[in-house]
Amino acid sequence: MTQMDVGPIDYLAVEFPKARAEGQGLAALLDLTDRGIIRVLDLVVATVDEDGSFQVIEIADLDGDGVLDLAVFEGARSGLLDDEDIAESASLVTPGNAVAVIVYENTWAGPFVSAMREVGAEVIATGRIPAEDVIAALDALEAAEA
Repeated sequence: MTQMDVGPIDYLAVEFPKARAEGQGLAALLDLTDRGIIRVLDLVVATVDEDGSFQVIEIADLDGDGVLDLAVFEGARSGLLDDEDIAESASLVTPGNAVAVIVYENTWAGPFVSAMREVGAEVIATGRIPAEDVIAALDALEAAEA
């Protein structure tokens, strides 16, 4: 089997108050995809009922303006995200809200990994530093410089 260089695969779960998605976030997602920075592998949206149960909804007019917001991602299902993942994400959401779960490839990294392999290098580890840790470190650095 030929090895295919892919970028790191990440996921995000985003809570939408009152189950309404606004345009700026959707526009940013489309922009990242259009520029080839990421490739959306899975995108699932679910509404969470008052009793904590959830329903997966079709990706269509999420903000109620009559325009199909995410039609380009309709049917984006790689198999990496399963029902248990959706249920876990829905359990984090306040009833009456919605959750979008996005699994995406950081496509910018694929060409870099290929170039490294061409010169005999191999990626031996990857990881993710939580955003809260980065913010805390930057805040501490800023406080030390003040």
